[in-house]
Amino acid sequence: MFNIVEKRHWYFLLSSLIIIPGLVAIVYSIITFGSPVKLSIDFTGGTLLELRFDQVTQPADVRQVLAESDYPGSTVTTTADDTVLIRTKAMDPAAKVTVMDALEAEFGPAEELRFESVGPAVGAEVTRTAGIAVAVAALFILAFIIFAFRKVPNAFRYGMCAIAAMIHDILVTLGLFSLAGLILNWEADALFLTALLTVIGFSVQDTIVVFDRIRENIPRRRGESYETIVNRSLLETIHRSLATQLNAIFVLIALLLFGGATTKQFVAVLLVGLLSGTYSSIFNAVPLLVVWETGRLRGTRQEAKASA
Repeated sequence: MFNIVEKRHWYFLLSSLIIIPGLVAIVYSIITFGSPVKLSIDFTGGTLLELRFDQVTQPADVRQVLAESDYPGSTVTTTADDTVLIRTKAMDPAAKVTVMDALEAEFGPAEELRFESVGPAVGAEVTRTAGIAVAVAALFILAFIIFAFRKVPNAFRYGMCAIAAMIHDILVTLGLFSLAGLILNWEADALFLTALLTVIGFSVQDTIVVFDRIRENIPRRRGESYETIVNRSLLETIHRSLATQLNAIFVLIALLLFGGATTKQFVAVLLVGLLSGTYSSIFNAVPLLVVWETGRLRGTRQEAKASA
């Protein structure tokens, strides 16, 4: 029988190699921008400009012109009245003239309908509430696992390992987005917050499936070592976890390649979070439980032989 858990120290090393650069990027972003990621105007506020062009314009084309005019990350939408709504960082009247000239050079004459300063659509209160929701969700997950695994020794450890895997997914997703913000100028908007909360919601499900199989196998295989039981449970459920997650991963890859420009960052965050959640459930949460139960970071040769 193939022993997945035996190489657990390599899994922890790989996670560290992924998380540490992200943590460095997060610290740098906090020092530079005052937040773990670069924030868009959804969080910081900015300028709202509403225009009507003589010809039909596409939001992606308008965003491209704005990016070339030193206003990257702008949000552009069209309305039923054939107007274009541009939400961008703070713009003074002189800068507006420059932007208007660039837009009219590309799309023809434009009628200005509105030009005003706007506040953040996602305020500090919403962000704080989301953080509280994550903390409460973690407590509920811990309480649920402790109750569901109450007949298993050290049920508390199962809950803490599941939460550790969830924190792993948050750090991976947040760290890679922070790196993308520094390298690719990505900015976190309301969709980023939605994607991050979605990743958290899906993070624990595979972990609980494996833990539940461990709970079933412990009384059935009393003569086997704990590591062997865990490895057997992991092998019995890994095909189900991979089959479920691969379906969603393929859909997200298709959306990332062929979807609209406005959703690419949202889909990218979901894809990274889903990949991290699949990995952490199999290669972090379960091996961490073995380390906690056995007190050994590396598998022993005796256990490997018994598993084989």
